[in-house]
Amino acid sequence: MKSEAIQFSAIIKQNGNMNAAFVEFPFSTEKLFGKKGQVKIKALFDDAIEYRGSLAKMKSDCHILGLTQKVRKQLGKTFGDEVSVSLIEDKEERTVDIADDIALVFNENQEAKELFDKMSYTHRKEYIRWIEEAKKAETRENRKGKMIQMILEGKKGI
Repeated sequence: MKSEAIQFSAIIKQNGNMNAAFVEFPFSTEKLFGKKGQVKIKALFDDAIEYRGSLAKMKSDCHILGLTQKVRKQLGKTFGDEVSVSLIEDKEERTVDIADDIALVFNENQEAKELFDKMSYTHRKEYIRWIEEAKKAETRENRKGKMIQMILEGKKGI
């Protein structure tokens, strides 16, 4: 990461009773990034695990950064553990790689493709990940059809 990275240590906190975790961002996003709302970032946890996400205000006094279950598993850490964070603002456009077989489904349904393209990066990523996590070819095929149907029904995510 670049030298202007913001570094801090934080305790991993649990979000209510859910299996969801976050760390508090101990600085002013307004002073650092000129933004009061969401700030897209690239983070490095414990100098080992890279993550792209956002600093967000979630009914909290300060901005928070979510830690996915996958990140926590890679770190071998859980609620109450300390983690070091190094982050920079992410100004790159966020794109989702679409496999050829999924692109073909979109080619056959232009309306769904246009709706998909208008969705947020997070929602597009969720749909594609859902299809790609299928273990069987049959499940993958079923999910591609379901995705088109769900998009046409106006569902933003899985």
